[in-house]
Amino acid sequence: MGARTLQAMTAKEVTQMLLNNEELFILDVRNTDDFDNWKIEGGKIEVVNVPYFDLLDGVDPALDKIPDGKKILVVCAKEGSSKFVGEQIVEAGRNNVYYLEGGMKSWSEYLEPIKVGDLKDGGELYQFVRIGKGCLSYMVISGGEAATVDTLRMTNVFEQFAKDKGAVIKHTIDTHLHADHISGGKLLADKTNAKYWLPPKDATEVVFEYTPLEDDNAITVGNTQIKIQPIYSPGHTIGSTSLIVDDQYLLSGDILFVQSIGRPDLAGKAEDWVGDLRTSLYKTYKSLSEDLIVLPAHFGQHTELGEGGKVAARLGDLYASNPGLNIESEEVFRSAVTDNLPPHPNSYQEIRQTNMGRVKPAEEEQREMEMGPNRCAIHDK
Repeated sequence: MGARTLQAMTAKEVTQMLLNNEELFILDVRNTDDFDNWKIEGGKIEVVNVPYFDLLDGVDPALDKIPDGKKILVVCAKEGSSKFVGEQIVEAGRNNVYYLEGGMKSWSEYLEPIKVGDLKDGGELYQFVRIGKGCLSYMVISGGEAATVDTLRMTNVFEQFAKDKGAVIKHTIDTHLHADHISGGKLLADKTNAKYWLPPKDATEVVFEYTPLEDDNAITVGNTQIKIQPIYSPGHTIGSTSLIVDDQYLLSGDILFVQSIGRPDLAGKAEDWVGDLRTSLYKTYKSLSEDLIVLPAHFGQHTELGEGGKVAARLGDLYASNPGLNIESEEVFRSAVTDNLPPHPNSYQEIRQTNMGRVKPAEEEQREMEMGPNRCAIHDK
């Protein structure tokens, strides 16, 4: 491998470097607005932004900012600009220069499967970390069967993973109607002849068939009776429903995160849903075992990535540390979850319509709709 040639680096390789705390210097050549909105960060990654149009006459403005002795990764939206700039950096005499294969689009779509733990009767639970967007999906595997929760639109990843584990997907479940990303739950169910579950209060406008996800409607995976118990927990949406898996894990959807709580405004009903959100967090969840391991559907900051990249926390610990669970006054709580919220996720209204089945954007349009961070928490500013 010649160090003096431009090489490709995949989103998977960048993810591994981030999770392994390896040093990487990123030169992001997208325009400043896009960079400020969303970038690769975490671990020992150092990133600077020099827009591509500032480098058309040569890479000298960037060379002064690039340290010697580190791997250099040039990043752009789709790949082309980073290859152009990367080649010039190599010609300027720098070593270990890479471009991000597929650009930020590939970073947005990459999923890293991480084992959460074993289930009591021999099953396993996996978390799929969408590192570039902060989305988290899950797969419960037991007795040759699988259930996916909050499935992303990259359904082939889930199909292949289940196949590799010798499991047949029997259930796909959405904890709520998502507004930040396009769900793959219905598509995966159709492809695998599985049952698709959705909370009925979030499904009043959907145009396809689904199985209602409701309290006391336990879902069994495999012959080992790994029960997934739904718990109605509105507030992020009117239908938000949490899942308890194997009496060990609380899949909280977008109600509770590791460092924040869910925002109630993505369906335009913030004032109406504040009370529901508070009840779900301060009463419904408070009545559950403190030893449940909370597994959310999103993370907002890279600091929420734990061991091996896993995003998880004990429920009792979150009641001690999470600022969203420690607001005593109802009035202060109402203000916290309705005032000064982060910007909305990109194309969130179109994404909701897509997840209802009311519009069917082409693949490239779906990619564009999902670009950027998820911003489902009240603290994701």
